Amino acid sequence: MKKETVLPAASTDQSSTGEATASPLPGATPRRSFLKGLGVAGAAVSASAVLGGQAKAQFFNRELTPGDVAILRFLAAAELIESDLWEQYAELGGLTPGQLPVETAPFTPMNSYQAAFMNLDSDGPQYISSNTLDEMSHASFLNKYLQSKGARPVNLDKFRKLPSSTVAPQQTGRLTNLTQLTVDTSWYTRYRSSKNPDFGATFPQAVVLKDVTAIPETSGDFANSDRIQVIANTAAFHFGFIEQGGTSLYAGMAQKAHSLEVLRIVLSIGGDEIAHFLEWVDFSGNGVQPGVAPVTDPETGLTFPNFDATVDPSLQTNLIFPVPCEFISPKLPLCAVIRPTDPKGVAAGAVKALTDDGLFIGQPNEFFDTLAVLAEEADRAERGF
Repeated sequence: MKKETVLPAASTDQSSTGEATASPLPGATPRRSFLKGLGVAGAAVSASAVLGGQAKAQFFNRELTPGDVAILRFLAAAELIESDLWEQYAELGGLTPGQLPVETAPFTPMNSYQAAFMNLDSDGPQYISSNTLDEMSHASFLNKYLQSKGARPVNLDKFRKLPSSTVAPQQTGRLTNLTQLTVDTSWYTRYRSSKNPDFGATFPQAVVLKDVTAIPETSGDFANSDRIQVIANTAAFHFGFIEQGGTSLYAGMAQKAHSLEVLRIVLSIGGDEIAHFLEWVDFSGNGVQPGVAPVTDPETGLTFPNFDATVDPSLQTNLIFPVPCEFISPKLPLCAVIRPTDPKGVAAGAVKALTDDGLFIGQPNEFFDTLAVLAEEADRAERGF
């Protein structure tokens, strides 16, 4: 495996794409000579014995390789995108009580979109707001961390030109489009299967969501209870799609990190993505069981059926944990894991999934080129030991 050169902060050079160029690390000492110098050649040495005190701190705070920088820059871009879409959900369906458009009704402490989320979970608006704050913290942290290491942060502000919903409280430019989504809902059936996409398995859609909106677009959307519930249910399945993607992305990127500190960052933020995903598995399942489903949008005809009526184990609504599946080798016992976790092409795969989702409808070619470069650089990263 190719060994990546560590970049001292003082000699980090950045090109227009933000890639850092490698410079040699002076004074490198071969491991065998190092151990002989300690008088312990040929003996088992614990990490705590060698990396005590200041030396251990220096090991964890070494400057980043180009691969580490690429990993963190791609993740920062992904978190900026997530923050943008979650902010749109939180503005209309989050914890803060909203106000129905004046054409529809006078001020109320909660709009019907928020109420539809509460039909899925009484704490739904709180969860949406919390998820939003988490993603914003991830984006801010990753960019500041990159800057602290002399690397260039990611800024996508020039692409914030997509329109807001006409009923959004903030009429500002967006990175993402939540009104023309084609949501891949196979994540729902995947986690109820013993098969693993890492071995080429494919999974059916739980419900077909093609060219649909996940947020209210006009004041009229608030007026019909069935329509607003279908929009909220669409959002719920979109929540699961987004967070399962983040879960697999961080698991894949962790396998590429060189620095232990970068590995710590990726694993820690990735753990938060898992926490998000598990909530939305339960949340979306609540939208396809009695009490809410079946429900049909009177304008589009989109229906969320009652999954419980199918008696289909791949649609079971009260399963929120991953069913044990193939992992590492089909010859090994089934194991309950995140899936997929194959690091090959994981960044490019994430860009493709988000693009196919319809999130970027309306963005210029420059936006897609920017993401493609970030993904290519991240996918080239190697662990390097």
